[in-house]
Amino acid sequence: MSAALAERLQACGPVVDLAAADRTRERLEHGLASVHDRKSIAELWPVLAPMFGAAPYLASLGSRDPPRLMRLLGGTPEAALERILANCGAIRTATDIDLAAGRLRELKSELHLLAALADLGGVWETGAVTAALSRFADEAVATAIHLAAAEAVSRGRLASLGDGEDGPVPGFFIVAMGKHGAFELNYSSDIDLMAFYEPEALPLVKGQEPQQTAVRLVERMAELLQSRTDRGYVFRVDLRLRPDPSSTPVAVAIPWAFGYYESVGQNWERAALIKARAAAGDLNRGRKFLAELSPFIWRRHLDFAAIADIHSIKRQIHTYKVDDRLSAAGADLKLGRGGIREIEFFVQTQQLILGGRHPELRSPSTLSALKALSAAGHVGEATAVELAKAYDSLRRWEHRVQMIADEQTHRLPAAADARRRIAALSGCSTLKAFDAAVTRTLRLVNRHYGALFAGEEALSSRQGSLVFTGVDEDPETLATLRRMGFSNPETVSATIRSWHHGLVSAGRSARGRELLTRLAPRLLEAAAATGAPNIAFVRFADFFARLSGGVQVQSLFLAQPALLALIVRIMAYAPRFSATLARSPAALDALFDPGFFAPIAPPLGLADRIAAAGGFEEAMDVARRGKRDLAFQIAVQVLEGRTGPEAAGAAFADLADAVIEGLARATLAEIERRFGRTGGEIAVVALGKCGSREMTAQSDLDLMTLYTAPPEARWSSPLAIDTYCARFTQRLIAALSTHTSEGGLYDVDMQLRPSGTKGPVAVSLEAFKAYYAGEAETWEFLALTRGRVVWATSEGFARTAGAVIEKALRQSRDASATAKDVREMRALMAVERPPDGFWDMKLSRGGLVDIEFAAQYLQLRHAAEDGPLHFNTAAALARLAGWANPEALEPLMKAWRLQQGLSQLLKIALEDDADPEREPRALRGLLVKAGEARDFRALKAKLRGARQAALLASRAATEGD
Repeated sequence: MSAALAERLQACGPVVDLAAADRTRERLEHGLASVHDRKSIAELWPVLAPMFGAAPYLASLGSRDPPRLMRLLGGTPEAALERILANCGAIRTATDIDLAAGRLRELKSELHLLAALADLGGVWETGAVTAALSRFADEAVATAIHLAAAEAVSRGRLASLGDGEDGPVPGFFIVAMGKHGAFELNYSSDIDLMAFYEPEALPLVKGQEPQQTAVRLVERMAELLQSRTDRGYVFRVDLRLRPDPSSTPVAVAIPWAFGYYESVGQNWERAALIKARAAAGDLNRGRKFLAELSPFIWRRHLDFAAIADIHSIKRQIHTYKVDDRLSAAGADLKLGRGGIREIEFFVQTQQLILGGRHPELRSPSTLSALKALSAAGHVGEATAVELAKAYDSLRRWEHRVQMIADEQTHRLPAAADARRRIAALSGCSTLKAFDAAVTRTLRLVNRHYGALFAGEEALSSRQGSLVFTGVDEDPETLATLRRMGFSNPETVSATIRSWHHGLVSAGRSARGRELLTRLAPRLLEAAAATGAPNIAFVRFADFFARLSGGVQVQSLFLAQPALLALIVRIMAYAPRFSATLARSPAALDALFDPGFFAPIAPPLGLADRIAAAGGFEEAMDVARRGKRDLAFQIAVQVLEGRTGPEAAGAAFADLADAVIEGLARATLAEIERRFGRTGGEIAVVALGKCGSREMTAQSDLDLMTLYTAPPEARWSSPLAIDTYCARFTQRLIAALSTHTSEGGLYDVDMQLRPSGTKGPVAVSLEAFKAYYAGEAETWEFLALTRGRVVWATSEGFARTAGAVIEKALRQSRDASATAKDVREMRALMAVERPPDGFWDMKLSRGGLVDIEFAAQYLQLRHAAEDGPLHFNTAAALARLAGWANPEALEPLMKAWRLQQGLSQLLKIALEDDADPEREPRALRGLLVKAGEARDFRALKAKLRGARQAALLASRAATEGD
């Protein structure tokens, strides 16, 4: 048997805090009654002083119970460990659960003191220390489960308490993960556990639910281990490595777990399961469970994409060339560059790729696996030796960091005085020597890590790591996100990890997750490039969550990164566009059209596709899909500055025309199917923005329907002609305005028809003539200047209806009375419909309404004299050059072009009540570009000046004779 611990101890290094060491010695001597024990402390003090002087936590452990310290020093560390483990197991029979919990904490303190003495005194190698900590964790978890189960029996939830390999609760077991599972637990680590149960096997009292009972067992176990008392705690318990922790209870049913791993299990989870071990509870069932998971963990056949995704575990970490960036001060020994994680990833990625065909590579121990990889020729011998030595050094330093205050930290202090304590516990006489050793190790690991899978696509950012595997927030990733401009990096990281967990459709297949791993860094880079990364990411996430598939879209974005950057950029400064895309993500399908960025052309064939659809309902859906895709194309081109305001207005109008024509034909076919054919004629007339071909993304449709009755001999419908055409009109309005599963089309307004809401929805041509010959008011004639026939049952009737409209407009009228009416109408509108802020292009004084009123009045003023008539404002102003003062027309035209261009952008980008001055700089820059101004302040000044000039010109134009 080995000599007593005291006889084997060696001093770990210099004493960095003599005063602290002396205080600890005084407390020890005061607490020892035996002269012999005090003498022993004096003899051992040169060995004990360095550790008690450097680590306040160790000093408190030693001085809190001096006899315990002497007991440990007087025996072998191996015997002390076995005694601690046996005492832990004996607690299971306790009847007082609070006393049992206190005793567990005392044993944890005793183990920590033993491990520190054996580790710092050079008696135990690192592996022996981690094994001792892991074995105690096993016993503590098993004891806590036993106590929780006994309590459940006493409270009538469990029928009986089991024993032996089946554990206290047959069918219920705990899987140790991470370093605990691999017997590599560090000094102040938490323990990563997963709890599973077989619902049919639990010994439940009748009426108890399996899940509820299992969850209570886990919660009680965790409470017994991690609740803090005056005696401290046993272990912090982390249950987040279970399948889908954001939506599953802390105890997972075995059948559901298998389904999860088979459907959405990820490579990082496979890597985590390499170290999985049945540690407590029903061990037989736990081992069987892990054996059945083996095909998921160790896949024998891997395609290129799967291998690339495994590599991604490593490539999400940003690897610098080895240089002076790596240093000891503030270094994260676990997660930082050159740290423990890089060695673990180095090993685990190769295990996942090769272990399916080579069982000898499946060791949960990092060092054992590294040795096996080297023996099989997959890692060079020199590399394996260097990494093994580095791993041991990093783990030892990690333990010493944690011994200072029993904190779950892996970071070396940035302050030299604090780091000097770690150096002393590590046996270094000077801080310089310690820092040099740490720096050499970090650089060595980072160099080997950087060489692994060299030359592959980077999955990090130029600004740092972007790791979204696991359940813990990666500190390097959070720092990277902050550098990229994200103010809420934790939320961004959690969102991307949730995608990987299958919470969006794009992450529910292996292929989708592989693509997502590659897409995430590009998405974040694109969001950062917008200058408004938070907004861009949130809006993209909203859209991404609504994708029904996602593989095709992700593939498109990866193949065309400029397209991804475009969509993210637009989302950053166009909230309305972003919301529209989120509601209808299928609009993105239009991007697959190779002509998406070609100059906008009329949507040839759309009307025919709508009319030819298999039934009226299908016609409505075809119309909505066609409108969605083409409106998306127009919107993107406007936002990108590829299409000007007049072309955009015409493009939106061409789209509306095609939809109206297609649905009018489908509607007529449906009416004829139900009520017979008509020999009469029907025309649909557009007014407002559609009629003038000045539509925006938010324009509604102002329509009226005209008809002529057929000769009585040709009338075959049981309905009267007015009823027949009314039915047609009502059905057409429904087709245009009703929301279906494919979304909506347009709001439709029929109030501009003769007699407005009081008149029939369909107007006969004779009634139209009579109304405009004797009843129509001036405002109705102004509206009619935009009247345009967009569909008719025949070309001849379209020409006839157009001629009737023109004849109504060319009637003789009193210019002064008309001008007076226009002025009064505008004054009343100013009171009843004031502008909604500075950016209201329509209703602001000198805005689009004033310009349109002027153009419409001037046309009416000269129509009887064969003056120009045109439904489009810009075209009308241009043609009025010979009929009105050019000095009045020019400011109207300039103001119209400026405001129409800004309006097109704002209607696509923003909701009606949004203020562009509160939006990201990118949108303001787009407005500046559209307005051909120097900057945003200059744009506002230009807009004010244009409106003022247009207002004066409008007033001058409507003065009359």
